[in-house]
Amino acid sequence: MRGVLGGLVGLVGLSAVAGLLVTASVTPVLAMTGVAGTQALTLFDQLPENLNPGTPMEQSTIYATAPDGTPVELASFYEQNRVPVTYDQVAPALYDAILSSEDKNFYSHGGVNVGATVKALVDNVRGTSSRGASTISQQFVKNVLIQQCEQEVDTTSETYSEELQQCWLDATNAVGSKGIERKLQEMRYAIQIEKDVSKNDILLGYLNIANFGGTVYGIESAANYYFSTTAANLTVAQAATLAGIVQNPNTFRIDQPEGTSTNDDGAAVNGAEDGYSLTKDRRHYVLGRMLTDGKITQAQYDEADASAIEPLLNPPTQGCASAGRSAYFCQYVKSIIETDPSFGETLQERRDLLRRGGLKIFTTLDFRIQEPAAQTMADIVPTSYGAYFGAAGTSIEVGTGRILSMTQNTLFSETIEDSPDYTSLVFAGDKKNGDSVGFPVGSTYKLFTLIDWLEKGHSVNERVDGSLQTNMKFTAAACGGGTMTANTREIGNFNSAAGYTGTVMDFTKNSLNSGFFAMASKLDLCDINKVADRMGVTVATGEKTTESNVPFDVLGSKNISPLAMANAYATVASGGTLCTPRAIDRVIGADGKDRELPASSCTAGVISPEVAATAAYALQGVMNSGGTGSRANPGDGTPLIGKTGTHNEYGTMMIESSTKVATAVWVGRSQGQDNIYREWYGDWQLNDLRYPLAEVAQAAANAAYGGDDFPQPDRNLTKVVLTDVPSVVGMTVDAAKATLEGAGFQFSQGGEVDSNLAAGLVAAQDPNGQAPAGATITVATSNGSGTTVPANLVGMSKAQAQAALIAAGFTKISFDASCNPPTATVTGSDPAPGAAASKAAQVGVTCQ
Repeated sequence: MRGVLGGLVGLVGLSAVAGLLVTASVTPVLAMTGVAGTQALTLFDQLPENLNPGTPMEQSTIYATAPDGTPVELASFYEQNRVPVTYDQVAPALYDAILSSEDKNFYSHGGVNVGATVKALVDNVRGTSSRGASTISQQFVKNVLIQQCEQEVDTTSETYSEELQQCWLDATNAVGSKGIERKLQEMRYAIQIEKDVSKNDILLGYLNIANFGGTVYGIESAANYYFSTTAANLTVAQAATLAGIVQNPNTFRIDQPEGTSTNDDGAAVNGAEDGYSLTKDRRHYVLGRMLTDGKITQAQYDEADASAIEPLLNPPTQGCASAGRSAYFCQYVKSIIETDPSFGETLQERRDLLRRGGLKIFTTLDFRIQEPAAQTMADIVPTSYGAYFGAAGTSIEVGTGRILSMTQNTLFSETIEDSPDYTSLVFAGDKKNGDSVGFPVGSTYKLFTLIDWLEKGHSVNERVDGSLQTNMKFTAAACGGGTMTANTREIGNFNSAAGYTGTVMDFTKNSLNSGFFAMASKLDLCDINKVADRMGVTVATGEKTTESNVPFDVLGSKNISPLAMANAYATVASGGTLCTPRAIDRVIGADGKDRELPASSCTAGVISPEVAATAAYALQGVMNSGGTGSRANPGDGTPLIGKTGTHNEYGTMMIESSTKVATAVWVGRSQGQDNIYREWYGDWQLNDLRYPLAEVAQAAANAAYGGDDFPQPDRNLTKVVLTDVPSVVGMTVDAAKATLEGAGFQFSQGGEVDSNLAAGLVAAQDPNGQAPAGATITVATSNGSGTTVPANLVGMSKAQAQAALIAAGFTKISFDASCNPPTATVTGSDPAPGAAASKAAQVGVTCQ
C-alpha cells in the first residue's frame, strides 16, 4: 500500500493525495514538537518544490600530448575526489548491493517511502532512533543539498572547515521541528525529482555524488581508491563493501590501519588489525540482503562473505607535484587558470573552478620534445650546486606560440620555502605566469640592436669600428633621454677578445660586445628597446623595456623570461609574425562543452619579412661552424638561427630556432651572483650546460616538426656599402692616419716607394676613390729618391729632351737611332712622360 501511495504522489504530484498523506501521517509528528496540526499542510505546501541537482564538484584534470598523439594526464585538482561515470560504467553487482541494502523498492515507489519515513520521524522526535529511512531519491536530494551548501562556502574563510561541517549537519538534522522540516523538504524535492528524472539517472546521480570517506566522492573514485580498480570491474565482495561504506563513510571506511572507532574497552576497531570488523559486519548485512532479494546465488554469497576485506589502496594525488618532470609546465598552466579572466572574474572564483569545476584542460605540451629535454635535464644538470643554481628550458612553436616543452632542474614544491633545491617558481615564465622575476638574458638581447640596425637601412655587410673605446657616446632621444657614454674598454668582450673593425655579420657570429656597442652608438637606445617591446618582450615583472634606457641594455641587462626571448626568436623565424605564447589548446567544462580560452593572437608584420629574413641570415652564422652557438647545433641538417648570451659570471643562455620551433635555455643562479664559470659537474662546466640542453630539445623538435630553409636576405640589407676615401697623398703619416680614421676607415702603414715627394710623406694609398665603410687603407711613404719624367717631353728635340731629363735628376738616358737626324723630335719615353721613377732608372727615348 505504501508503494502505491508513493507512486500516486509521484504520478499526481503535490495533489490532494499528497495533502491527505501529509495531514494524516505527518501532522501527529509535528504536533509532538509543538507545531499545530493546522500548520502541517501549510508548511508542506510552502516549502520550495524544485531542486536543481546541478553539477557536483568534480576534479579538474590537465592533459599533455603523448608521442602517439593521445592525451596523457599530467595532474588533477580537486576539493572532492570525484570522477563521474555513466550508467553502463558501473558493475551490476554494485547497483544490486546498493538497492538491496538501501532501497529495495526503488523502482516501484514515487520517491518517498511514507510509512517508513513517518516512523523514523516519530522515533527521531522520541529520541529512540536517529535513522533516516530515506529512499535513494531522498538520499540523492540530501547529498545535492549538502553539495550546494558546500559550493557556497567561502574557501578563503578562516572557518572554512567548520562551515563545511555545518553544511552536513544542516542537511542531516533529524531532531525536533527543524529536523521534520528538513525531512519534509527532502520528501518534496524527491517527489519532484521522480517526475523530472529517470530512475536510472537518480540512482547514478546518487552514486556519483555520494561520499565514500574523506575526500573520496563517487563510486568510480571509491573503486579506484579502495581497490585500485574501476566501478565497472567491482567484484561482489567489493561492491558489497562499498555499499556498506556509503551508509556511514566515517565509520566504515577501510583506509585507517588503527581503526575508525573504539570498543567498550577503548580498543581501536575497524582497522587492519581486526580485519575491518565493523565494515565486515555491514558487508555481511548487505550480502544477506542481496541473497534474500535473489541478486546473488548462495555460492556467491558464501564466497564473498567468507573473504577477508583486503583494500588495495591507490591514494589519489593532486596538484602539479604529481606531474613529475612536467611539474613546472603544469604550474605554468595552473597560473594561467588562476589569473586569466576567462576562468572567472575573481581569483577565488578561478581557484574554485579549478578545484570544483570538472575542467578537462588540454595543453600544448608535446612529450616528443618534453621527454628528451627533461631526461637530459635530469641526466646532466645537478638539482643543486649550492647558492641557488638553476636551469630551465622551453620550446615554442613558430607561427602559433604553442609552448611545446618546459623543463627545470629544481625539485617542485609549493610548500618548501627558502631552499636552493625546492621551489614552485617557473624559471621559464614571468611574474604573472610562474611567479618568476626573470633573469638578465645577456647577448641574446643583441637581437633587438640587430633588428633596429636593419630597420634603419643599415646592411649586415657594413663595416663598423668595433674597437674598445673609453668614451663611446649613445643617445636615447626617442624616449626623451639625453646623451650618455660608456667605457667599452672596461666592459670588454667575452674571453677578453680584442675589438676590431668588421661587419655586422662578423659581430653577430662572434657575439662581439664592442661591435654591438659601436652599432648602437649609431642608433638610439630607446629605439632598440622599442623593438623588444614590439616583439612581445617585457621585463619579467611586467614593465616595458623602454622604462629605462642605458648602454648596458645592448648586452641584455634587463630581467626577462626565457619564454619571452624564445618567442622573440620565433618571431624572426616566422618571417615577422608575433604570436602570443599559449599553453592551452582546449578546455572542456563539466557539461561537456568547450569553454572560452585565454585570449591569444598572431600579428603579422611586427617586423618586415625583409628585415626578418636578413636578421635570420646573420643569426645563422651563430649556429654554423665557428659561431658561438655551434656547440648547440644538433647537426641534423635543419637550418637554424640562434644566439648565445652571458651575463657576468652567473648567468648564461642559448637560444636557437628552426622555421618550426624555437628553443631557449637558461643556466645560472636564480638568486645571488656566485660564479658558475670554471665549475664542473660531471663532464660539463656549469656555464656550458646550456649547449647540450638546447641541442637535445632542438633535435627532438626538428625530428617532430622538421624545418625549412630560411628566406633569402634582402639585397639592400646585405650590400657592401662603399664610401669616398679621402686622398692623403702628400700628407705626413700622422696627418694621413688622423684623416682616414676620422672618416671611419682603418689606417695601415706599408713600405716606402720611389716618389718625387720629400722622404717620409705619403706617396701612395690603397684603395683610393671608394671603399667599404671602415675598410683598412694602406699608405706608402716616399723614400725621397724619386723623380718624375718631364710631362712635356714629347715634341722636344734630342738636345732639349736630354737637358730636361738631366734637370729632372735622371743620369741614365738612352736615345733611339730615330733621334739622330737633326730634325727628329721626341715621340715617347720609357718610363712614360709624367711617370714617377727612381733617379737611377734607365730612361729610353724614341723620336720621329
